[in-house]
Amino acid sequence: MINRRDLLIGGACFATAAAAEGLRPHKRVTLLGDRKLEDLIPKSFGAWQAREAEGIVTPQSEDSLAARLYNQSVGRMYAGPDNSAVMLLIAYGNTQSDTLQLHRPEVCYPAFGFTIAENAPARFDLGHGAVVPGRNLVATSPGREERISYWTRIGEYLPTSNSEQREMKFRIALSGIIPDGVLVRISNMRSDDAEGFGLNERFAADLLKAVPVAARPALITTDKAHQLSAVTRA
Repeated sequence: MINRRDLLIGGACFATAAAAEGLRPHKRVTLLGDRKLEDLIPKSFGAWQAREAEGIVTPQSEDSLAARLYNQSVGRMYAGPDNSAVMLLIAYGNTQSDTLQLHRPEVCYPAFGFTIAENAPARFDLGHGAVVPGRNLVATSPGREERISYWTRIGEYLPTSNSEQREMKFRIALSGIIPDGVLVRISNMRSDDAEGFGLNERFAADLLKAVPVAARPALITTDKAHQLSAVTRA
């Protein structure tokens, strides 16, 4: 016979389980939709022209989860004015959860034998108030040095560190949403910080203005995309 104490304990356990289930994210939200990155990222815009890409560090994890982490990716080399060249990597994942989440360059580059010599927060000015927060890195390996500028988007957030990324994922989870996410990484082989990071920022501004308006939220959030669209129309 079930006594009153057993009923109370069972009821409490059921209530806890129901509450936990209620807090578990259920709704998938994607800013990219069914669009294809390969089609959205232009191969030619302004003074920039895509070239055959070699030596681009891909965002693979040490345990080879890249295929599960990223549903789509685009990696290209672009040649620009004054013999400038940049490497572009955009990696997209339609599910950002506790087990599947963006791998930041300061994590994946060392897996390829690089040392992170510099790592600092940055703000990339896309023009007239459209500013995207991210990071600037210097990655070195024997015979190679890259100046890397990147940002990440998770849902409608732009986290600039692993701790911010975890915090923002938690906030989104509390709202019951399973968000998508994207890593946008631009790098070059310049040996000077100001010159190298400045080149990356100029490329980022040119690229985002060339991406179709409807696709910009997937790269920089809805709010930043609206700012940039207002600039483009001006």
